[in-house]
Amino acid sequence: MIALALVSFPAHAASKAEVEAMFRAWIDNDLWPAARKTGVSEKTFRAAMDGVTLNWDLPDLVPPGSKPKKEQAQSQAEFSAPGAYFSEKRLQSLAARGSSLARAHASTLRRIEQRFGVPGEIVLAVWGRESGFGSAKIPYSAVEVLATKAFMSTRKDLFRKELIAALHIVDGGDRTVGQLRGSWAGALGQPQFMPTSFLQYAVDFDGDGVRDIWDSVPDTLASIANYLVKKGWQPGRGWGYEVSIPDGVSCAQEGPDLAKPISAWASSGITRISGKAFPAGEAKASGMMLVPAGTHGPEFIVTPNFYVLKEYNNSDLYALFLGNLADRIAYGSGPFRGAWGDVGRMLRSDVLAMQKALVAKGYDVGKVDGLPGYKTRRSLGDWQAKNGLAPTCFPDASLKAKLR
Repeated sequence: MIALALVSFPAHAASKAEVEAMFRAWIDNDLWPAARKTGVSEKTFRAAMDGVTLNWDLPDLVPPGSKPKKEQAQSQAEFSAPGAYFSEKRLQSLAARGSSLARAHASTLRRIEQRFGVPGEIVLAVWGRESGFGSAKIPYSAVEVLATKAFMSTRKDLFRKELIAALHIVDGGDRTVGQLRGSWAGALGQPQFMPTSFLQYAVDFDGDGVRDIWDSVPDTLASIANYLVKKGWQPGRGWGYEVSIPDGVSCAQEGPDLAKPISAWASSGITRISGKAFPAGEAKASGMMLVPAGTHGPEFIVTPNFYVLKEYNNSDLYALFLGNLADRIAYGSGPFRGAWGDVGRMLRSDVLAMQKALVAKGYDVGKVDGLPGYKTRRSLGDWQAKNGLAPTCFPDASLKAKLR
């Protein structure tokens, strides 16, 4: 559970009572005209907004008269300890529950795969990761959260759009204001859809006339599958394979923009770590190298479906977690064979300095943000090779003095 600190005000900021008054004026003078313009009925709007108050316990709030907190130099959890992200205890627990649910909902999952082309184990993995298969508490009023963040957060425009989408959900009859429950970030129901995603991807799969991702398992699972297929899921293909990359093959070939037929990766000496051959049907299909910890961790050849999983959460580790969990549910497999090395202890500011040095030397590192994405990793590998170093494709402290 995330602990949320109460907002504190500088001396010149408005008082809470003054901010609440500004909030009411904003609802009438700003939000209502915008919502009306998109077709929200006044009846729905008033029913939803008349009793709403600000939730001061939410994170990232910027009340009128105050300034956003400056970002601290930090390491990012996603990159600081990749191994910790793959808690074996958690994965085993989710896999056991997921396997049981695969049997319990086998008929529904078969119908979903027939209609959408997404394997049941993938849908179950998303469900498990996002809400513990529906066991996670979803305690917040989505309207209250979204209204608070639309009025005074660091991303007001985004949350105003989501708030208006939430009003359309109510207007469409899928949910009442009271039933519209979400997370502290405004994500709804068991699949954790933002309201705009609900409107685009939620499905009524149990035939009761409403799209219920809170209490209906068929609607929840079908909505996840619909989301993935609309984002580009390729039926008949998995997410990827853990592999062994031989020493003579550079780790600086990763990324979705450097795809090759899987047969080409195999002919370079890359083999599945399981010892099995790549499926014959995959030979001509495209695959991409993925080395999220460079040579210090598990190595993969992934399919385009891996990047569809990242549409749910733009993190390599998140998508790998889903892939590993899905494989455990479907095949009873275990953890990745490759060990996560002792990587990621650098501050984000240190990685940022390396990115700036690489850019100055003409490399494309992608976003210069202190996070070692695939373009940063492969640029680092190319730079290492050109400077007589064995490519590791991951920033570490030993490179700080060398890369300037």
